[in-house]
Amino acid sequence: MTTVPATGRMWAIDRALDDLAGGESAWAACGLAKRRELLERVHAATAEHAQAWVSAAVAYKRLPHDSPLVGEEWITGPYPVLTSVGALAASVGALEDGRSPVDGFSVGRAPGGRVAVRVMPHSVWDRLLLNGFSAEVWMPPGVTKEAVRGNAGLALRHPADTDGVGVVLGAGNITSIPILDVLYELYANNRVVALKLNPVTDGLFDVFSSVLAPLIELGAVRILTGGADIGSYLVHHPKVGHVHMTGSAATHDAIVFGTGTEGAARKKAGTPLLDKPVTSELGGVSPTIVLPGDWSEADLRFQAEHIATQRLHNGGYNCVASQVVVVAADWPQKDRFLAHLRAALSDAPVRPAYYPGSEDRVTQALDTYTAAERIGAGRVLITNLDPLEPGPALTTEFFAPVLGVLELPGDTRLFLDEAVHAANVKFAGTLGVNLVAHPRTIASLGPALDKAIAELRYGTVALNAWTGVGYLTATATWGAFPGHTLDDVQSGIGVVHNALLLDGPERTVVRGPFRPAPRALLHGEVVMSPKPPWFVTNRTAAITGHLLTDFAAAPRWSALPRIFASALRG
Repeated sequence: MTTVPATGRMWAIDRALDDLAGGESAWAACGLAKRRELLERVHAATAEHAQAWVSAAVAYKRLPHDSPLVGEEWITGPYPVLTSVGALAASVGALEDGRSPVDGFSVGRAPGGRVAVRVMPHSVWDRLLLNGFSAEVWMPPGVTKEAVRGNAGLALRHPADTDGVGVVLGAGNITSIPILDVLYELYANNRVVALKLNPVTDGLFDVFSSVLAPLIELGAVRILTGGADIGSYLVHHPKVGHVHMTGSAATHDAIVFGTGTEGAARKKAGTPLLDKPVTSELGGVSPTIVLPGDWSEADLRFQAEHIATQRLHNGGYNCVASQVVVVAADWPQKDRFLAHLRAALSDAPVRPAYYPGSEDRVTQALDTYTAAERIGAGRVLITNLDPLEPGPALTTEFFAPVLGVLELPGDTRLFLDEAVHAANVKFAGTLGVNLVAHPRTIASLGPALDKAIAELRYGTVALNAWTGVGYLTATATWGAFPGHTLDDVQSGIGVVHNALLLDGPERTVVRGPFRPAPRALLHGEVVMSPKPPWFVTNRTAAITGHLLTDFAAAPRWSALPRIFASALRG
């Protein structure tokens, strides 16, 4: 097996790309059965090295080994790779048998003449482990059920027709992203891949090399390390035909157009410095819209913890972290809710600011807003954002533990309309938007809420769930709302994950329970899911995350009692 730690050595990139040029022929020769077998080997390797993976992530994020927050590294590291590889292998198997990957999934209707593929729950395991959660992939208006079924499979419908060498510029925050992006390039787009790690994740080089070993041995993948000079040389290399990146819009523009006044001029003129196709997932400013209702004190506390999680998960360094909470100015319970939110932000476990530049971005928020206040260790809450001139809180991704509060007027219906308009017009990016609503509010709004969800121009919309659940759902799609361009990239271009290999999806819609079990049962809601293990306030997250990863490696009935017992103690 050959992997290439290429720091400071351009010749290593040349050699890696030469290897991939030869590996493309080997990949083209792999039929569907071989490609499925390679996924099964990646699955086994991920299971074997899951503990080493989590240990490496904990080390670079400087988490205490006994912290419940270690659960984040299980649930966003090896766990989604195991579930995604399994789902992708099932899709390859369907194509191998002459079926569509969509066969067996419920296909229904969504507002606006859309087709919706219900991707979760699908298996009995989904119904047990994620009870109360659901996810649909919505196609654009006008796409028929027949087209969804017939076009699913993407490049795997013609596996011998490969598409050259692609570069994946790996993310530095969530450790499953680089692996999932590599697999999508290979299987959905039929490109062999040079993965360039973000320097923050260099400590995962050995683990990633082991996980991708079956594809590295074939010659279909090479892994590179190094700084911006290595990345620049790599993406501009004549043997590279495509680039996929995860990061910020500013980083995207620097890579595509260059930096400084010359880069700005190229962007304005629409003349990229990087003259090859680029796809991307770039984050943005994600809002959480809280619809007014008559909530109990327990509801207020739980949803405050929910929104604190949306901001503080992974220390706040998530592309889809909630950055602004949108609340109704006239909601009688507004002040109580904000008090609970302030407490949840303060009481969440302390953790190091591991991501470069975090403290500078926190300082920027404090310097910009007179109403900004430090809460707890390194966290900032900005209240009283001006709806007319909200400033950078709505237009700049802080990528740090900074949360703003925007108040809008109106009763429930008018507030929802105003919030949807603000989310679509005033917020930067289109990766994800969250809505929180009491079951009675959902019932009273009826079709108006479905219409609002359809009007939100976001790649993932979540109702009573965090959009991060969409990220964790292998068969869901992940990416910006379609339609962005290189010179107005917003949250990116294209999608990833998408284990059903759907052609041209529009968005994923996730729904979850308003209350956790067992409290939900007391209100007549048939929900068995307790506080989710991704909550930053979950006391058993590390144990539950480990158990879930072990289950994803080998699903079995005998593993469920320990998972349920740990989850209920969370």
